Amino acid sequence: MTTEDDLYERLATYEGRPAAVAGEGGDPVNAPMIRHWCEALGHPVPADGTAPAPMLQVWTMRGLSTHPGTAGGGSRAGAYDELLALLDGAGCTAVVATDCEQEYLRPLRPGERITFDAVIESVSPRKTTRLGSGHFVTTRMDVRADGELAGRHRFRILKYAPARAPGERPRRPRPVVNRDNAGYWEGVERHELLIQRCSSCGTLRLPWLPGCNTCGSDAWDTLPACGRGTVFSRVVVHHPPFPAFAPPYAVALVELAEGVRLLGGVVGVPYDKVRIGMPVALEFRHADGEPAVPVFRAEV
Repeated sequence: MTTEDDLYERLATYEGRPAAVAGEGGDPVNAPMIRHWCEALGHPVPADGTAPAPMLQVWTMRGLSTHPGTAGGGSRAGAYDELLALLDGAGCTAVVATDCEQEYLRPLRPGERITFDAVIESVSPRKTTRLGSGHFVTTRMDVRADGELAGRHRFRILKYAPARAPGERPRRPRPVVNRDNAGYWEGVERHELLIQRCSSCGTLRLPWLPGCNTCGSDAWDTLPACGRGTVFSRVVVHHPPFPAFAPPYAVALVELAEGVRLLGGVVGVPYDKVRIGMPVALEFRHADGEPAVPVFRAEV
């Protein structure tokens, strides 16, 4: 029988082993990407044309269609996958990103090619958190521009076993309720979907916001949704697995009859039958005593 000490002894052997080898950025540093990043974050475009330092990770990220071993992703080392599989086998099947650190050694200039290598820097002894107990895994990526070390990026995850009482079923994530959206969730508990309406210009908004994004007014009232809509867009979730859900399942962006849009699960048809333009009707569901959430039933 493997003890916790035995497990950590095995985990510690992965420290110093590669997590990615000979990675290449999908594109050289370039002005359009710099401009787009600055516009998205409200960051001033550097006058000297260099990339803002916090963009360090941008140049190393894989695209949606890129696979390990190809340009833009590098080759993920087997040691890293082995480490994650070992943690999965020990019951640490959930994962959450906890923090990252970046070190900037010199600016990145348009035209430079980005390459990188990553190493498993540390694996912590077992830690107990509010989420559950598990191990923190830290990787360090060395980023080079035209072969010269330009920065370092440390990324830390927690691989953990979700905290549950013996025999307790996995719980779904609970909605985050704050002073700006409390009224919305109170309405959902009453099986009402309340849309905000600006008292100044009449613009409807959903999700709720503290002020109108059309005229800036902070005065508003609410309008109950009629409960009819159509699928505007949809995605089928296959990964990552989450104990309270059984993938694959469909999630849709639904355009309500009032003109606003809302994300929600689609029920009543198989996940692969959800189509753009499909009419849906609003329902409210409680899962295992959890708070109510809005879902959409396909009308076929």
